[in-house]
Amino acid sequence: MSTTTSETRFTTHINDFMDMVKHRSPGEPEFHQAVQEVAESIIPFVESNPKYKAAKIFERMTVPDRVIMFRVVWEDDQGIPHVNLGYRVQFNNAIGPYKGGFRFHPSVTLGTLKFLGFEQVLKNSLTTLPLGGAKGGSDFDPKGRSDNEVMRFCQAFMTEMYRHIGADVDVPAGDIGVGAREIGYLFGQYKRIANEFTGVLTGKGVQYGGSLIRPEATGYGSVYFAKEMLATQNDSIQGKTCLVSGAGNVAQYTIEKIIELGGRPVTFSDSTGFIHDADGITREKLSVISDIKNVKRVGIADYIKSFPNASFYPGERPWRIPGDLAFPSATQNEISGDDARHLVMNGCRLVSEGANMPTTLEGIEVFRQAKILFAPGKAANAGGVAISGLEMTQNSMRLSWTRDEVDAKLQEIMARIHTQCVEYGQEDGFIDYVKGANIAGFIKVADALLAYGTL
Repeated sequence: MSTTTSETRFTTHINDFMDMVKHRSPGEPEFHQAVQEVAESIIPFVESNPKYKAAKIFERMTVPDRVIMFRVVWEDDQGIPHVNLGYRVQFNNAIGPYKGGFRFHPSVTLGTLKFLGFEQVLKNSLTTLPLGGAKGGSDFDPKGRSDNEVMRFCQAFMTEMYRHIGADVDVPAGDIGVGAREIGYLFGQYKRIANEFTGVLTGKGVQYGGSLIRPEATGYGSVYFAKEMLATQNDSIQGKTCLVSGAGNVAQYTIEKIIELGGRPVTFSDSTGFIHDADGITREKLSVISDIKNVKRVGIADYIKSFPNASFYPGERPWRIPGDLAFPSATQNEISGDDARHLVMNGCRLVSEGANMPTTLEGIEVFRQAKILFAPGKAANAGGVAISGLEMTQNSMRLSWTRDEVDAKLQEIMARIHTQCVEYGQEDGFIDYVKGANIAGFIKVADALLAYGTL
């Protein structure tokens, strides 16, 4: 069969599969996008591996084990009740207990959480740790709320959620809108209701069972993965101009590690726009960013007050600024096809996704056609969940590893993920990291499902 005929057949199968997914899960565009990106790699692979095709493994993997949805009622500081939706999508536990964060943000919908949970299954598989995939959260917005209001919401949320999670069942963590404060309130309520102290949440404070390096892990891991990619071309981060989006946890620690490895970060962003500091962001400037976002909790335009040589671009993204390496670390679909073309045109050689699905399907295709080093989030941002897995291990063993020990393990895990991507993504001298990550993540889960028989 000719290559053209084979490609046409695969395209037909992918389109038919996506029609089925969209019919089964209507009105969930983020979920459809996530499945489409994976399907383009997995369906040709499944076609050449009859055991997976006969058992309809990929079809099974695109349907969650269960979806939990509930009402959350809480009172604000004036005693006025509010009603929010709470969710937990337990997607797949074939290789370990469900694992994935809680997201508190007004944009949270079932479709968003299904996309994140589906991605989490493959991401967790890539870490080589025994972790299943899940995601949860609420359309509650913690911004502008007092500590007491956030506490009351978290307690109300956990009052229902506690019955669906457990150290050997489902171990949530934080995500957008769920930081150390929220994890503390959630864990405290679980402990109060369940009457047990157990590793049921990760991202905890080190005082009560958390792991060192956990806050830094996603950002550090994204940079470590970029380091591995550049090493395949006998290159390094040293001296490279780096574009970073976001200004939260992931972005801040991405910038920190870039500086440590000799790179020159020049941008960061939030929902109001982006900052371009052509002089480079130093450790001193990073401390100002941290103060703006973590203490003052205001927009990044405040940065200009301290560093007037920098420029603020309201309502824009940083991808038209020339740079060598890009680290999208904000949210989904922040790099469009046009953004991707700007990056390639301006000489960008590498994109390492610190956020979940920050590049659209069109943008991914632009990067693949240009044959730049492109690391999908399921590989590049797996550092966070990897350290969460190590936090679970420390909780089970009732001990704590040092910062250096955990950081060394993180670097080892990111190197192993990179090795898997190369193994399954090598194509005529070019490494297709999207294909490699999808196939490597799929195989481990698929083989476990085959071993269990038809469930």
